[in-house]
Amino acid sequence: MSPPRLAFLLPIVLITALTACGNGAASAGGGTAAKSIRIAYQAFPSGDLIVKNKKWLEQALPGYSIQWTKFDSGASINTAFVAKSVDIAAIGSSPVARGLSAPLNIPYQVAFVLDVAGDNEALVARNGSGVEKIEDLRGKKVATPFASTAHYSLLAALSRAKVPESAVKLIDLEPQDILASWTRGDIDAAYTWLPTLKELKKGGKTLISSRQLATAGKPTLDLGVVSTAFIQAHPEAVDAWRKVEARALDLIAGNPDEAATAVAAELNLAKDDAKDQLSQGVFLKPAELASAEWLGTPGDPGALAQNLVSAAQFLKEQQKIDAVPDLAAVQQAIYNKGLPDVLGS
Repeated sequence: MSPPRLAFLLPIVLITALTACGNGAASAGGGTAAKSIRIAYQAFPSGDLIVKNKKWLEQALPGYSIQWTKFDSGASINTAFVAKSVDIAAIGSSPVARGLSAPLNIPYQVAFVLDVAGDNEALVARNGSGVEKIEDLRGKKVATPFASTAHYSLLAALSRAKVPESAVKLIDLEPQDILASWTRGDIDAAYTWLPTLKELKKGGKTLISSRQLATAGKPTLDLGVVSTAFIQAHPEAVDAWRKVEARALDLIAGNPDEAATAVAAELNLAKDDAKDQLSQGVFLKPAELASAEWLGTPGDPGALAQNLVSAAQFLKEQQKIDAVPDLAAVQQAIYNKGLPDVLGS
């Protein structure tokens, strides 16, 4: 396994390169570049892909130049935030917990809940590997993208089964590399997400899903985060972004066929496949975002902050971070200004 804590950080050379890709002026305010938004997205079924496909944000903010960049994991997105080359991102709760903790201490805020992980993330053992249950993973090669929600869930699953992390050989692979290694027979099991997960299930057995772990007290989520500097410089753009993300949640609930068509186009899937994959996630209603369970409201932050602290505590126990942030500090990193009204049309 990679060295703890900083394993997910790319070399400083890449950070410099990332900085060069985006001049960082969008977050700083002032000048022409201040009217641009750099968005990091991931290729998993979500309302974020609907917003991208339908160009809703471009329509809502015609005065902004909007750049969408695909990332393969939350770890690489955190690196981009460190390099100040991203303004808004779709990222899992585990990498957010890392990002808000030492040594990263990334100045960003959670402004949206894209989905709650359900059956769209799972641990699957390859047929022929001899693995029938989690306890059988001792001595086996298990792949997952490090610093991701899947990594967090894998560690939680091992802990729950009383299998020490040191008893398995954990391999850091991005989803597309997991599939290639799986096909070659180089790994015995993997914890990952859709659409890669669907391919693994064709030749494997599901040992546990994130939905089951959530029931056991280890929920994971996909979140929308925004750099604090961008929030301060462009609060109206953040409001517009939250509104179109809420609109996407409404579309998933009210018109699953249209939602699936948009997601299918982004993931190069058949519409029925996209619809099936969307059905495996848990998507909140926009009104729920302002509830005490999630983001809460100004002056009354929701329980999402405690969820992130709990994730950080687990990561500290696993020696993945240096220190657990205070609850008050994480509450300050929950952006709920204007909720729930700002999500209306």
